[in-house]
Amino acid sequence: HGIVDYKYAAMVSAAPELVGFKDEEKTATTLCRVMGSGALLYSVFTRYELGLFRVMPFKTHLMIDVAANAMAATAPWLFGFAHNERARNTFLGAGLMGLTVALLTQTEEMDETSS
Repeated sequence: HGIVDYKYAAMVSAAPELVGFKDEEKTATTLCRVMGSGALLYSVFTRYELGLFRVMPFKTHLMIDVAANAMAATAPWLFGFAHNERARNTFLGAGLMGLTVALLTQTEEMDETSS
């Protein structure tokens, strides 16, 4: 799960440039930066193999994943950029992928003796 988290954070942050909506959709671009930074931040603090500070329980991380990605999947309509096909499809793809990963991940906490 951790590898996917860090790749997700990077890809979502870079999506406006990669997909080509940076200059057209300022709100979508800002949301990508917020989502990517947030995913990176809570991953760094998660108690799992790739967490750096390991203070947040993994189940909490998964709950944030579900909430953030549900918001991402609905963001084009919530924030008014559903008319932009590239931005809309980026958020739908990221949200659905994130939800799928979160819902398919086993919820057991990391063994405290692991490093």
